[in-house]
Amino acid sequence: MKPFRMLGRSIRDALKSSVRNLSLSLASISCITITLIIVAVAIIASVNVEKVTEKLEKDLTIVVFMENDTTETEIEHTKEMFSKIKNIDTYKFKSKITVKDEMKQESEILGTVLDSFEGDESPLKDTFQIKVKDVLNISDTAKTIEKLDKVAVVRYGEGMVDKLIKAFSSIQKITYGIVIALIIVTIFLIINTIKLTISTRKREISIMRLVGASNFTIKTPFIIEGMFLGLLGSVVPIALTIFGYQAFYEHFGGHLFSRVIVLIKPEPFSYMISLIILGIGILVGMIGSASAVKKYLRV
Repeated sequence: MKPFRMLGRSIRDALKSSVRNLSLSLASISCITITLIIVAVAIIASVNVEKVTEKLEKDLTIVVFMENDTTETEIEHTKEMFSKIKNIDTYKFKSKITVKDEMKQESEILGTVLDSFEGDESPLKDTFQIKVKDVLNISDTAKTIEKLDKVAVVRYGEGMVDKLIKAFSSIQKITYGIVIALIIVTIFLIINTIKLTISTRKREISIMRLVGASNFTIKTPFIIEGMFLGLLGSVVPIALTIFGYQAFYEHFGGHLFSRVIVLIKPEPFSYMISLIILGIGILVGMIGSASAVKKYLRV
């Protein structure tokens, strides 16, 4: 029962301290709120960028066009060579006849033109559709495939694809860096706020020491106070995350700029981000308070 009484007393002292130092508490909550809003935006952006990058990597295909006179034996030999290229994950072969039939189904005009070719005749080429393991090395893989016998042309959207992958990778790293930097800033704000609070309670702390209060008894109210500040500071960011992202998603119809960039659906994504923001707010509040007490009270 004693630990519960001590915890209740610590919570009461933390609430009293927050009320007594209302202006400092409000300033700290405001700083935490602004910081966590930016953190929430950065997290949402980084996760969406990561999902878009994953989708690009999943959908990215190298298309290999074989020469017109390629025989079935040479096709089989090419398949064997593909198995020796480490970055090739899977491949799918389509004969020129199969490609012809698919194009006829997709367009009546193409169907009319292609019907003029009888039997196995076709102006098209045998093709391979290849998925790679690492898209960052897709350019080197394409160059290796180009050197194979009977390979006429290799295409994967070179140039644009490379730039997109590099751009998304850079954006992802930047947003992660912003999130980490903002969390550090939030902890710094908490520490400085608690420092100001401590300076107004030095006499109270001295009395607590004189009557034999333990380090735990002195530190606990400050840690709980930091937790409350983080909790209150996360309320507005959570509301903006849930309702703001929902409005953003609906406004752009689930896509940003083009059909390639697909946004993550608000539910349950926004709730998961809200839990992360709540956890960050509470955690940095407690860490900031603990650091301030340990460093400046020397207990």
